[in-house]
Amino acid sequence: MPATAHQPTGLVNALDLTDSEVKFYQDEGYLYLGGLIPAEAVEALRNEVLEIMDKQLGLTAHDLGHASSAADKLRQSSQYLEGSALDELINGEAIKKVAGQLIQGDAHRYLPFSAVKSGGGGGQFHFHQDNNYTQHEPAMGSINIWVALVDMSPENGCLQIVPRSHVDGQLTSKSSDDGDQHQQLEVDPMTCLPIRMRAGDAVAFTRWTVHGSGPNTTDQPRVAYALQFHRSDVRYLDVESGEQKLLVESPRFSVGPRTAIEPD
Repeated sequence: MPATAHQPTGLVNALDLTDSEVKFYQDEGYLYLGGLIPAEAVEALRNEVLEIMDKQLGLTAHDLGHASSAADKLRQSSQYLEGSALDELINGEAIKKVAGQLIQGDAHRYLPFSAVKSGGGGGQFHFHQDNNYTQHEPAMGSINIWVALVDMSPENGCLQIVPRSHVDGQLTSKSSDDGDQHQQLEVDPMTCLPIRMRAGDAVAFTRWTVHGSGPNTTDQPRVAYALQFHRSDVRYLDVESGEQKLLVESPRFSVGPRTAIEPD
């Protein structure tokens, strides 16, 4: 049974996760979080993401409806304004509580980012593990809570997850066939589960859970937001020094709120 929403707390509905839901997450590598974001808050969050796309990347909503390059498979930004709806979503206690229940410890912000796939041909995002980018140890001490800000279906490139893939641990990856900065598994999974979502729903998954997305064949951008957190004891591999560093002491990214969105 998916988690159900109770009394709203700001931009995030309070989800009282049961022990069986936490166990499902641990066993399957993901958990569907229906109604995480109240319907009245979704539009504000979506509009902020689209405004960031415009101010930082120079891409209007019209541009995002018409894919023109391989980069249109995923437009990412970690910029957000102080005091904004995104600021409350990312740094509010309600979302940290949900994350903390699943990672079983205090949740610390890691790397929040927009996940916008352009319409009109925004392409496949290859299957990968988040740990293919920066290795966290223990990997199960980190989490991605992926929030839909529009309805999601295979037609607009919804998230695709491979249940129980996390039990295989760290898998080998390579640079994306698209020649960009992204990673993909050396061997694609045989099957996957398309995650159909309503705007405001979310899905949580581990750093070892294999996931990707198909192309967006509609004429509207697929707008989502990824919230990443880690537990206090999680370390990451610094590839330059070869050292394991404690994330709470040496943050991997600087992703606090800003006073203005800066263009690339």
